[in-house]
Amino acid sequence: MAPVARPRTNGAMNTLLARDAPAHDWYRFVLSFPPHLVRDYAQRFELDADSRVLDPFCGTGTTLVEAKKLGVPSCGLEAVPLSRLAASTKVNWTPDPDELLKHAELVAEKALAMLAADGISDEPASSVPRGVRLRTLPATSAKLLLKDSISALPLHKVLVLRDALDGEYDSAFADHERIALARILPVEVGNLRFGPEVGLGTVKLDAPVVSVWLERVRMMCADLRQLRPRAATSAVALDADARMVGELLEPRSVDAVITSPPYPNEKDYSRTVRLESVLLGYLSSRSDLQAMKKGLVRSNTRGVYRDDADDAWVQDDAEVERIASAIEARRIELGKDSGFERMYHRVTKLYFGGMARHVVSLSRVLKPGARLAYVVGDQASYLRVMIRTGQILAEIAERAGYEVESIDLFRTRHATATREQLREEVLVLRWPGTTDAANHR
Repeated sequence: MAPVARPRTNGAMNTLLARDAPAHDWYRFVLSFPPHLVRDYAQRFELDADSRVLDPFCGTGTTLVEAKKLGVPSCGLEAVPLSRLAASTKVNWTPDPDELLKHAELVAEKALAMLAADGISDEPASSVPRGVRLRTLPATSAKLLLKDSISALPLHKVLVLRDALDGEYDSAFADHERIALARILPVEVGNLRFGPEVGLGTVKLDAPVVSVWLERVRMMCADLRQLRPRAATSAVALDADARMVGELLEPRSVDAVITSPPYPNEKDYSRTVRLESVLLGYLSSRSDLQAMKKGLVRSNTRGVYRDDADDAWVQDDAEVERIASAIEARRIELGKDSGFERMYHRVTKLYFGGMARHVVSLSRVLKPGARLAYVVGDQASYLRVMIRTGQILAEIAERAGYEVESIDLFRTRHATATREQLREEVLVLRWPGTTDAANHR
């Protein structure tokens, strides 16, 4: 195997803009990668209207949105239904903004009337009128949520608004209106906060819902007035497992990949959109949640199942085995004995095995000369054992027949526990088209 290209720093990326979000920030996944990276690599890869860019881990659609703004056709794969809805909606610039707003105002009027019938105002209140029974979630759905994710009265208002949306359903506007609701749920209506993990912030006994939702729709409409002239560029988000991309798209149909896969750590990415997924009806039971997680690369112990076998794809990888062994040895040394801690070494192998499976499958849909950019980061979540994600993925890709162009540093972050600098990088690959990666395993 040829030596992996040494990391180099891309000067244009030294400073990450903390909120480099598009103006039409209709719904933004908290952990999404910065849009400027898509623009930078689209320019570097010389993508244009005759190209097709793929994001196999598209989340809520950062790559798709930026590609569409540049006039580059795109396709995304996403196994989390709420995230996929967000991605699809953010690149659907066809609704007439005046008609969308008119319909949303009708829905808001109906919701307010339903609340008023029970003596409830959309404005914050300190009590519920005597005798009024607030709407609640079914027990199986409520169990999926972090306790106190949303207070009783705001939840009632959300469920009333959801019923008004269902009662006035219009396929031309439904997705935009639902994403507007999803956008306000975690923080403006609910009690969540987002940091390294999802947790509880200030608990609000009440919060306006209908008025805040309608204002979010108005913001969408303002954006649509600017975006509609550029609506023709194709952009789609598919329900798909990134490890099976080769079975989903046409052979040799992709010119470039720009993506940010999950990292191997203990972040359960599904928790970031759990409240919205439950309240919008995408998850209603543990079996729903399990089915969704099975379509994801295994990146945390809460998404590992008995029959998982992706680790077979890296059974001969010395570096992955070294890291897994180091994690298990550290666990034994520290006397860590919980069920999750016992799985740290296994999930590490499952993660890199899943990514190996992904790049092999991906090669089938790449055109010769296709170029790829993977935004990845070092991790030390598993008992402080350092995982140099970009370097390991580069070696896995090389074994699958890819060429490594560079590993570009775009920022570092300080790990408090280890006092080390963790690199966040863009792994840049090229598919030469001369090796059948499907034969590499």
